[in-house]
Amino acid sequence: MDLTGALWRTSSRSGNGECVEVADNLPGVVGVRDSKDPSGTVLVFAPVAWRTFVAATRRLSAA
Repeated sequence: MDLTGALWRTSSRSGNGECVEVADNLPGVVGVRDSKDPSGTVLVFAPVAWRTFVAATRRLSAA
């Protein structure tokens, strides 16, 4: 998959920048990678799957 145009960002809650990076600017996919290894493996999710994951994570962290 060509992720050349991906704009990677880290969470605003990341204090030291060492966490996951997300690229959600590409049509039909959301890329996720390790910020410590930007040339490594990228996981690719459908946008609805990524939104579901984020929503579930927020619910669990609020509990």
